[in-house]
Amino acid sequence: MRLKKILALLPLVGMAAPAFATNGMDLEGYGPVAAAMGGASFAYDNGAGAMMNNPATLGLMGEGSGIGVALGFLGPNVHAAGVKSDGDAYFMPAIGYVTKRGDLTYGIGVYSQGGMGTEYGAGSPMAYGTGDKVRSEVGVGRVILPLAYNVNDKLTIGGSLDWVWATMDMKMAASTPQFMAMATGDMSSGFGNMLMNPGSGLISHFGADAFRIDFSDNSAFSGKAFGSGIAGKLGIVYQVDPALSVGATYHAKTRLGDMKTAADGASFSAYKAGGALGPAVVGKITIHNFQWPETYGLGLAYRANEDWLLAADYKRINWSGVMQDFKMTFSTGSDFADFRISQDWHNQNVVMIGASYRASAALTLRCGGNFANNPVPDDRVNPLFPATVRNQYTLGFGYLLDRQSSIDFSLAHAPKVTVTGTQTADVPFSGAPDNASTITHAQTNWQLQYGHHF
Repeated sequence: MRLKKILALLPLVGMAAPAFATNGMDLEGYGPVAAAMGGASFAYDNGAGAMMNNPATLGLMGEGSGIGVALGFLGPNVHAAGVKSDGDAYFMPAIGYVTKRGDLTYGIGVYSQGGMGTEYGAGSPMAYGTGDKVRSEVGVGRVILPLAYNVNDKLTIGGSLDWVWATMDMKMAASTPQFMAMATGDMSSGFGNMLMNPGSGLISHFGADAFRIDFSDNSAFSGKAFGSGIAGKLGIVYQVDPALSVGATYHAKTRLGDMKTAADGASFSAYKAGGALGPAVVGKITIHNFQWPETYGLGLAYRANEDWLLAADYKRINWSGVMQDFKMTFSTGSDFADFRISQDWHNQNVVMIGASYRASAALTLRCGGNFANNPVPDDRVNPLFPATVRNQYTLGFGYLLDRQSSIDFSLAHAPKVTVTGTQTADVPFSGAPDNASTITHAQTNWQLQYGHHF
């Protein structure tokens, strides 16, 4: 088991929040109240997690203040070419504080947005005989400043300003045909001669079988490449009648700067059967224009009576606007080479349904489902980025410890999905058997939160 302790509470020192998420790279729900109800959260009070869902619903809380401290666990179970990924346990703390004074509600929170990642041993087919493991880890987190305003007793509006950070680790091996498909042709003469020169080039003369690009600190608390920027959210909630409320939210596309390593934070190396072709070239990786997509959603919440609450949301995640190509540059001084991996993700439609039942004055039971299409095309399946989970089934509970304190818990299970890629000659890592194109992915996650109201 590969255990990751992800400290999302400390982003200011570059600590990442990788999460092997379930709606593409998004989590199925933010906060255990929403997660236990299939992620449905746009039209009812779901606690501090609302700042990740629909910030307007923060205005539905009662007068006073509250703080929530949460721990999330994500347990992906991924196999590629029959090899199990060791990236199978991720822990993610989070914290949110909210206060309501009259018609205004405001606060601050630190949450993991999501991500993806895997890790395979040096002897796996994905290592291509290079003698080292391969791994990926992408993490995105947010520091959130939400504000909600009760316009009247029916309408609440809200929004948030988010500081977003992203980190990435990668240890990637590729066969020579895959490497050639990745290379865009944009490279300095120095780097081009090193690779292609008929007299001494690694490919033309030495007949390299495989290549590696590595930038990974192997830390549970950070990523080798880092970038940050801003984003924002808007939302509304309208109380149609005492039983029915509707909500809508819009999450803007992020404005992140390029993720970069230090000048000596990455390496490039070539291999032929029997070992490396000389020492690795040390340099810098720049990942260009990695962004989180815009998202919008609409939800309903119906309180059938004082014990039953039913909720249903629809969410659209526009992956196609940000996941067309993965582009990076390896540079060493004036020498550079550009690489591209085609992603071509589809937009994702997510339907979330949930119910809660107040079994007693202290205990509330919850359940739900989260249903989505797979955004990754079969001819773009990559064992390092298998964000292929589709549906999750959820349950959980809330328990009042006393008049001021409570705990909430959610459990989500995503049944196994099997994807077999189709081969595309000009796309690296697409569907040939030696590319580990058959990937299975299941997942079991939980979230636990302690809340205190004062």
